[in-house]
Amino acid sequence: MIRVGIVGATGYGGAELIRLLAGHPHVEIANVYSSSAEGEGLEKTFPHVAGLGLPKLLPIDAESMSAANDLIFLATPAGVSAGLSPQLVENGVKVIDLSGDFRLEKGEVYKAWYKKQPAPASYVEQAVYGLTEWNREQVAGARLIANPGCYPTATLLALIPLMKSGWVQSNSWIVDAKSGVSGAGRGVSLGVHYSEINESIHAYKVGSHQHTPEIEQELQKQSGVETVVQFTPHLVPMTRGILVTAYGQLTADVTQAQIQELYEATYADKPFVRVRPAGSHPRTKEVYGSNYCDIAIHVDQRTGRVVLLSVIDNMMKGAAGQAVQNMNVMFGLPEKTGLPLVPVYP
Repeated sequence: MIRVGIVGATGYGGAELIRLLAGHPHVEIANVYSSSAEGEGLEKTFPHVAGLGLPKLLPIDAESMSAANDLIFLATPAGVSAGLSPQLVENGVKVIDLSGDFRLEKGEVYKAWYKKQPAPASYVEQAVYGLTEWNREQVAGARLIANPGCYPTATLLALIPLMKSGWVQSNSWIVDAKSGVSGAGRGVSLGVHYSEINESIHAYKVGSHQHTPEIEQELQKQSGVETVVQFTPHLVPMTRGILVTAYGQLTADVTQAQIQELYEATYADKPFVRVRPAGSHPRTKEVYGSNYCDIAIHVDQRTGRVVLLSVIDNMMKGAAGQAVQNMNVMFGLPEKTGLPLVPVYP
């Protein structure tokens, strides 16, 4: 059994990790940690986990955490993991970080977009970007995983095959993304107040969202081509789900059938990416509660553009589900172990 510790267990990401790991056949949830509720039972914060026999919440201390766990999930706000992960890794513990602290390779880029001090460069260099479908071999040998952001996961899985094909202008991508409110975390603020978001939709961080450089960085790494993306996120009044609609200018006279064939061949051996048939319009409801990413392709011959539709559950493939998928690969387990294979519907 893999002894797992979860830091940030009182947040939405931590709660989703517990839901998944409580039924994982190779995992023992050995410890849960919180900086705000130490000594309490987690069922006080989340009554839905009552009866799981979870340990009491412990304070965050790198030395004791290292001795008590084989793997630590860090479901913490940006800035926390930058200081904690290096201590854990040096003590021989594997780490999967769900924050953005190790995703960006250049410290000055992290500082500019996150407005925080970056993690030590030597640890950023050894961190593996955990987009499992594209970095599986590196994930298998990693000690420190930078779990991708939710928007980048939906975007990258959709865009990478076409970027690698050379059929799209690399600076033409326009990414329109819409997310449920759980992506903002459990903290209370006016921006997620029910009366403010209900029956409304709005864009936010236009031209300044911190996931923009992450998307561009990984597209360039996978394709070898410098990439510019116009990324605009929107908040919609639902709890879970992300819908990405991406537009790219085609540079080659390719057909719908050719691109469809490219995607089906690319993801044929990737169990959590489902390429939808031509003419399909995937909905977030169709991946709810699952680790799937559903992708549909539409070629507009009139405009010479390709339109990609990509949906995920932001708490699953966009966070905890992908983290468990990465854990499975790190420990040599079948990739689908412990992950629900049927979305919740309706």
